[in-house]
Amino acid sequence: MLDRIARWSYRRRWWMLAIWIVALAGFLVLGQTAGGKYAEDFSLPGTESQHGFDLLKEQFPSQSGDPAQIVFKSDAGVTDPAVQATMQGLFDKIAKLPLVDGVQSPYAQGGPPAVSRDGKIGYATVQFAVAAPKVPKAEVTQMEDFGQAAESSGLEIRFGGPVISQSEFAPPGNAEAVAGLAAIIILLITFGSVLAMGLPLLMAAFGIGIALPLILLFARFLSVPNFTPQLASMIGIGVGIDYALFIVTRYRQGLDEGRDPEDAVVRAMTTSGRAVVFAGIIVVISFLGILLMQFKFVQGIAVGGAATVFVTMLAAITLLPAVLGFVGRNIDKFHIPRLRRSEAQHHETFWYRWSRVIQRRPWPAGLIGLVILLVLTIPLFKLRLGFADAGNNPKTSQSRQAYDLLTAGFGPGFNGPLFLVAKTGGPQGMSTLRSLSQGLATTPGIVAATPPIPNQSGTTAIITVIPTTSPQDAATSDLVHQLRDETIPQAITGTNVHVFVSGLTAISIDFSQKNAQRLPILIAVVIGLSFILLMGVFRSLLVPVKAAIMNLLSIGAAYGVLVAVFQWGWLKGVIGIDKAGPIEAWAPMMLFTVLFGLSMDYEIFLLSRIREEYLRTRDNNVAVANGVAATGRVITAAAAIMVAVFLSFVIGFPLRQIKLFGLGLAAAVLVDATIVRMVLVPATMELLGEANWWYPKWLSRVTPRIGIEESHEAITPRAPLEPEPARD
Repeated sequence: MLDRIARWSYRRRWWMLAIWIVALAGFLVLGQTAGGKYAEDFSLPGTESQHGFDLLKEQFPSQSGDPAQIVFKSDAGVTDPAVQATMQGLFDKIAKLPLVDGVQSPYAQGGPPAVSRDGKIGYATVQFAVAAPKVPKAEVTQMEDFGQAAESSGLEIRFGGPVISQSEFAPPGNAEAVAGLAAIIILLITFGSVLAMGLPLLMAAFGIGIALPLILLFARFLSVPNFTPQLASMIGIGVGIDYALFIVTRYRQGLDEGRDPEDAVVRAMTTSGRAVVFAGIIVVISFLGILLMQFKFVQGIAVGGAATVFVTMLAAITLLPAVLGFVGRNIDKFHIPRLRRSEAQHHETFWYRWSRVIQRRPWPAGLIGLVILLVLTIPLFKLRLGFADAGNNPKTSQSRQAYDLLTAGFGPGFNGPLFLVAKTGGPQGMSTLRSLSQGLATTPGIVAATPPIPNQSGTTAIITVIPTTSPQDAATSDLVHQLRDETIPQAITGTNVHVFVSGLTAISIDFSQKNAQRLPILIAVVIGLSFILLMGVFRSLLVPVKAAIMNLLSIGAAYGVLVAVFQWGWLKGVIGIDKAGPIEAWAPMMLFTVLFGLSMDYEIFLLSRIREEYLRTRDNNVAVANGVAATGRVITAAAAIMVAVFLSFVIGFPLRQIKLFGLGLAAAVLVDATIVRMVLVPATMELLGEANWWYPKWLSRVTPRIGIEESHEAITPRAPLEPEPARD
């Protein structure tokens, strides 16, 4: 089928180009006119923290929005009459902003202690009527302008809290530009031709240009987080360039072998093009596997990521043959001297010599590669999940400066209070809650606990608890478990009172628990489906098993790198991280799905070429050597582009979460394309020998043949466009 698509696209290239241009323009217009809004619902139905939040929202509507904090420091003391007058004037101005419900002044009575012991630091809480993502940046900017105008030489004012942190989120202005520049340089080195270099970039541009408006359309009926476009761009640039890179490389090889351009296009599509299709299918499966986690807020990520990969794959097998038709034999025009390489002389390359070195010493090579991966994986066993707080934000940000002031004045726990939301069960319940509050105030790990504050009907009350440790500290998580498992049950036993522990740390714990319950299902389904697909593609049992194990090893190594850098703080300054903290609770889920799909890309590209050579020679040793030699340079170039793209987001984004995701992807791709693909795969395939291709006859009869390999007979030039008999 791909040969007919390739010929049609080649011969009707003007039509195909027009179709894609119209599609691009149409989706851009649709995205702007009919697109939805990014999601603000990050709920976890069925969890204690969510029950508490829902009850708070229902019974305390004024408390259901997110807060901001005004943190101020005065050398003269915050209770100095001049300072108090200045700050009270600031509070009055901010209270009049459209979405502000009120400002809790540190000079008022009845709230948590809001002035430090030395009297030099204080804070006020600004309660917004809506969640942080719904607060316009203009309103936050106006609030900060009020604060800046009130500052003086002896008075420092900073703003913190969820509303401020949310407003500081902004896409980088140069990450995509840096990624594009790196891709241009690597492609120039790989192809040695300006024209050949531009083709993969063109495919990535079309893929992303259509995928991003699609994501906006999905936002009309799915929950799409606001960082989804950055994720889609990251993946789209990488796979779009990769897929086109493999096909263009095979096309140039066809020209070097003496084929005419049309036959070279068909040959490239029926070999590398098929590998692209199956690699893309596995990446799509991996992304859609996220839906198994049943978290509403990842639906858009799953569908958006899958759509991005599908569109770029579609561009590679339809638009690229058409563009190659325009290029023809001029693909090496405007070549760079000394960088032009023939794609046909694999036996003279470094990679052929390298494969022979590995084959002569498969046991030492395999063991060394395995040891390196296991060493990189060791930190994974100390993985601690959580959510980074404002203390991990850049030092130049308002939220980080406010965080540091609060920590200095009150301790780190003031940056992440716990909210105990209770159903009182009647008037006598308030007495129980007052006793609970008094007991909490003397509990180790707690600085203060407010008296219970009831709603108007007296059916619900809230207690604010200030821990001694920061929201991301492991001790705070232990405190939440202690409150839920021991302290609260002991205090309310025999009563009708029900207490739910909520707040950022509680949400983190609940998310981590649900994640741990569902992640094995996701891993099992994705690996199982990929195994079945690879089994049908390569007609082998050992090759899919080995592929799954190798991919899990590279993912484990990437997790280990993240723990070492972000949790332990090794080399954190190199990537712009000021403070170590837990691994984001969502990271293992997201990274597994993306990394498994991307790792399988290189696996399929390498193994499909080895399989092709094996069918031609029936010699496993020769097939492995030729396969590594034929794909070594292009896999290395593809991986280098991926790593450059992902690292550009590490450098270009100030947010820790994006840096973590980018570094995880870069580390996995680097390990996968070097240690795994160029050491472990050829070493294990050499050791297994002919067993690599063992496939029971009974299984061969019951499984469909979906092999990537193409017939080794010469392709008939200028084949007719009429339907042809299906081929394997």
